[in-house]
Amino acid sequence: MERSTRALGRVVFVVVLVVILGLSAVSLARVIPAPQAALDETISGPISATRTIIQNTRLTGDVSCTVAAAPCLQFGASGITLDLSGFTITGAGVSLTGCQGGLTAGEDGILANNQNDVTIQGPGSVQRFRGNGILVANSNRSRVVNVTSATNCQSGIQLANSSDSHVEGNVAVRNGTSAANCGGV
Repeated sequence: MERSTRALGRVVFVVVLVVILGLSAVSLARVIPAPQAALDETISGPISATRTIIQNTRLTGDVSCTVAAAPCLQFGASGITLDLSGFTITGAGVSLTGCQGGLTAGEDGILANNQNDVTIQGPGSVQRFRGNGILVANSNRSRVVNVTSATNCQSGIQLANSSDSHVEGNVAVRNGTSAANCGGV
């Protein structure tokens, strides 16, 4: 009988211990916050060298770009989004034509080259670049939505060697010149 009492006492002890540990885990879960998703990268202000984005990125203010003969913003990974959040990216071109001394090859506002499933999302504007406002090249399943491209020396939005892309709700104004009459989209 003494053995069965001891065995019963051990069982009760184990049950009580399990209950206490369970309650402790629940209490800790309330105190320790759940892991948070990685925050988006944010961009605003002046940019003087190409900025390569490798995670979801959003503008938090207007961007003025002085990068010469290279893109201002460049996608460095597939499957990410650039959210303009209502802000403007402005290049070094003059306000009337976008060109300053003529077309400057490669001086694009936003470049997605060899990156699939990327999104450039407005509202927002890309203006006064001496190349394209937005160039999506050799990329598939890209999205450019609700972006205004204005006074860029080449196209406002250009898709080259790309397929299955979604371009919708964009506005293109005064893009291209007589030397580079690419135009809007």
